[in-house]
Amino acid sequence: MITLLFIATCFVAYANGANDNFKGVASLFGSRTCSYGAAISWATVTTFAGSVAAIFLAQTLLKNFSGAGLVPEALTTSRSFVLAVAIGTGATVILATLAGFPISTTHGLTGALVGAGLMAGGQVNFSALGKSFLLPLVLSPVLAVAMGAVIYLTLRWLRLRLGVTKELCVCAGFEQQVLAMPQPGGLFAAQAIPQASVIAGSRTVCTQRYAGQLLGVSAGGLVDMLHFLSAGAVSFARGLNDTPKIAALLLVAAVLDIRWGLVAVAVTMAVGGLLNAQKVAQTMSHKITDMNPGQGFTANLSTALLVTTASLHGLPVSTTHVSVGSLLGLGIVTRQAKWVPVLGVIGSWVVTLPCAAVIAAIAYLLVKAL
Repeated sequence: MITLLFIATCFVAYANGANDNFKGVASLFGSRTCSYGAAISWATVTTFAGSVAAIFLAQTLLKNFSGAGLVPEALTTSRSFVLAVAIGTGATVILATLAGFPISTTHGLTGALVGAGLMAGGQVNFSALGKSFLLPLVLSPVLAVAMGAVIYLTLRWLRLRLGVTKELCVCAGFEQQVLAMPQPGGLFAAQAIPQASVIAGSRTVCTQRYAGQLLGVSAGGLVDMLHFLSAGAVSFARGLNDTPKIAALLLVAAVLDIRWGLVAVAVTMAVGGLLNAQKVAQTMSHKITDMNPGQGFTANLSTALLVTTASLHGLPVSTTHVSVGSLLGLGIVTRQAKWVPVLGVIGSWVVTLPCAAVIAAIAYLLVKAL
């Protein structure tokens, strides 16, 4: 049972890495600041650093996600119960990852705790569920939307005051235009004719950069450096916030040192991000809003501030909800939000908790029958 529990916990960590690791660096890829490979490598390094820091800084989250206070203590010490929670969470997150939906592992864990708890005949503390779990999950994206918008407007005002302007590259070249050319006998034949073409201002073909200098440094280069640092801060905060939630599943296996459990979660999370982050990367980078490097930096700064603050206070917020909320707040202000994909993402958030609850409940029945 201990071996199965360890494998199931690593499965949750893998699914979490695949679904969540790219979220911190999505703005780097979405704003064309760097390639996908560079972005996921930076995410892996900084997320792992946050996971290591969690060994020393996130003890409150370890206690919260052991299930204490949400379900009876007798259940939190049951390996069958915790195994069912891990299966319900991991299955839900990996299904969303394969479909390209960025969902909350926190939400999945909460739903699995409730579903397995109800199936086990325990009394779920719905008061604690609302206060300590659901309230932070609901409020965090709302705060992220507001903070993302406010920080962007503030930094935009500061940029204009400092005289830093935007510049667009102009794409000039030739396009092949197919024309119907007359032929002998009154016939026409299709022929490709090169036509001169100049395109300016299109986000799909031109890159928006910043012109001017700040403190003797190129404004564009400074923004890129700050953008990378903010993306690293978001990934670090995610590792700090998510690792203890997953490692808490191992607390019931008293024969395991929880510090080694945290290390195992950190490593497996990194592997999941490297191998299976592509679909969620496309959603986060290109389907929520268009952005330039400065706007991506703004969204990352908002996300890092909220997630780090929540981690230090033991609040189980969702990095997914905060990250998407920050990008959406930015998109609303810049009028570039892509509402159809955004509504799809929000819909996946709605079904995460009940889906995890159902899978965990079924898993509990199967585990008990073994």
